Amino acid sequence: MAARCPNAIQLKTSRLRLRCAFAGPRTTWSPGGVSSGAPPNPHLHGAVSSAVRFPGVAIYLAEPRMGRSRRAFLTRLALSKGFRVLDAYRCGVLGGRLSGGGAEAIRWQEGRPAPPTGGTPPALLDISWFTESMAAGQPVPVEGRHRLQVAVPREVLPNPVWMPLYACQRPTPLTHHNASLSAALETLAEAAGFAGSEGRLLSFSRAASVLKALPCPVTALSQLQGLPHFGEHSCRVIQELLEHGVCEEVERVQRSERYQSMKLFTRIFGVGVRTADQWYREGLRTLDDVRKQVQRLTQQQKAGLEHYQDLSSPVQRPDAEALRQVVEAAVGWALPGATVTLAGGFRRGKLQGHDVDFLITHPEEGQEVGLLPRVMHYLEQQGLVLYQQHQRSPSGDPARLVLKGHSMDTFEQSFCIFRLPRPPGTAKGGTWSPHPSWKAVRVDLVVAPISQFPFALLGWTGSKHFERELRRFSRKERGLWLNSCGLFDPEQETFFHAAAEEDIFRRLGLAYLPPEQRNA
Repeated sequence: MAARCPNAIQLKTSRLRLRCAFAGPRTTWSPGGVSSGAPPNPHLHGAVSSAVRFPGVAIYLAEPRMGRSRRAFLTRLALSKGFRVLDAYRCGVLGGRLSGGGAEAIRWQEGRPAPPTGGTPPALLDISWFTESMAAGQPVPVEGRHRLQVAVPREVLPNPVWMPLYACQRPTPLTHHNASLSAALETLAEAAGFAGSEGRLLSFSRAASVLKALPCPVTALSQLQGLPHFGEHSCRVIQELLEHGVCEEVERVQRSERYQSMKLFTRIFGVGVRTADQWYREGLRTLDDVRKQVQRLTQQQKAGLEHYQDLSSPVQRPDAEALRQVVEAAVGWALPGATVTLAGGFRRGKLQGHDVDFLITHPEEGQEVGLLPRVMHYLEQQGLVLYQQHQRSPSGDPARLVLKGHSMDTFEQSFCIFRLPRPPGTAKGGTWSPHPSWKAVRVDLVVAPISQFPFALLGWTGSKHFERELRRFSRKERGLWLNSCGLFDPEQETFFHAAAEEDIFRRLGLAYLPPEQRNA
C-alpha cells in the first residue's frame, strides 16, 4: 500500500497540534523545483489539473481534532498556491490521536509498516515548513529546522509575565521574538484603521506592541495571562497562529478587495484614509482608475501618483545617508553653524523606511527663522527637488496649540520629493525603475528653534505608537500635555524646559529609552 503513495512529507508540530503528512519515495529538491518519479494518486483532493503546480508533492492534514472549518481553510490555502491536498491517507499513515508531542510522533512513525525496498519512510516536519511554503508560493527546501524533534527545554517566558501598561515604560527593540504574531495583529489594526474603527485599531496596536517587548517567544496562550491589552479577539488570533501557523481572519483580510485597494491608495503621497475610502466607495480599485480622474487630485497627490513606483519602494539606509549629505550642504550654505539630524525610523536603527525625516536647528535661538526657504532655494537650484509643499509655523500662543492637540505640525516644514542620483551601476540587474540614473524619495524637512529641539527630536523619532503612548501617559498619569513643541503643565500654566531628551523622560518619571528601544 505504501508503495502506491505519492511522493510526500509528513508535517507535525508538538505545540501547534497540526500535522501535514506526506509519504512515499524521496523527494529531490533542486533550484528548479521538486522532482519525483511517483505516479499521481487518485485519493488527492480534486483531480490533478493545470492548477496543480507541484504534482510531485501532496499534503495531508492529519490532526484528528482539527475542526472542519480549519481544515477547509488550510486546504483552500494550499490549493490556491498550487499544492495537492489528500482527502484521505490511504497508506496507513494516520493511526490514533497524536497529541503527546514530538516523542510520541516519532514513536508513531516507527510503528508504521516499513517502506518497500529502496523506499524512504515519511519524514515528520514542523508546521513551519507548511507556512513558509505557503508564503513562498512553492515548496521550500526541507532543512533541519523543519524536521520535528523531541522537545528539549529552552528559555521560555515566566508564566505569568509582568509587563508595564504603556509602551513608553518598556524597551522595544527593532528585532524581537514574536514578529509573525505582532505582524498579524498589526494587519488587523491597519484594517480597522481603514474601516474608521479607532478603538479596534488601538486595541490591536497595543497588543502587538506588548508582543514586541517580550524577552522570549510566545509558545502557549497561557503565557499571555496577566499581560495588558490582550482582549478576547487578540487572544483568539494568537491561539490560531500558535495552533495552526496561520489565522483565517488575517488571511481573509489580506485577500479582501477593500484592504488591498485601501493599502494601494494610501501609499500614494498625499492620500489619507478618508480620501482612499471615498475613492473605494466610488468604485475605484486600481492606480489606472485614479489616473483617469487626475483632474480631481491635489498637486501633492499628482506628484505622488507620478512617482508612485519609486515612492512605494523602501528607502535604504545608504539613500538616507546620501540625502543627509545633500541637506547638510544646503543648510551649511544657507546658515553656517546650523545642524541637521536624521530622525524617524532611521534614527531608531531601521535599515529601510518609506521616507526620510530631517530636523534642522541652530544653537542660537532665532537664527533659524527664514532658514527653510533659503535651503529649498539652494536644493532647487541643484535640480534635486521634484515637488515641495511649504508649511509655515502656525501663529498663536504655544500653550493653546498644545492644548488643542497639535503634535507634529507646529514647526516650519517642507514636505518634499527629492531627486536622488543613483550611484553608477546600481540600477543594472536590479528592480526595474523608470529612471535608471535617479530615483524619487520622500523627504520631510523640519526647522525647530533650539529651545524646542529636544521635544521635536523626541516627537519626530517615533515610532508612531510609542509617541501616542508617551502623550497618553503624560496626560493620564502626570496631568501634563506633551507634543513635539513642548511639555505643558495646565495647572501651573507653564512649559517645562529641556536641554535633551533625557530631561523629558526624567520630568515624566520614566526611565530613559534610547531611540533603538522605541520601536513599539
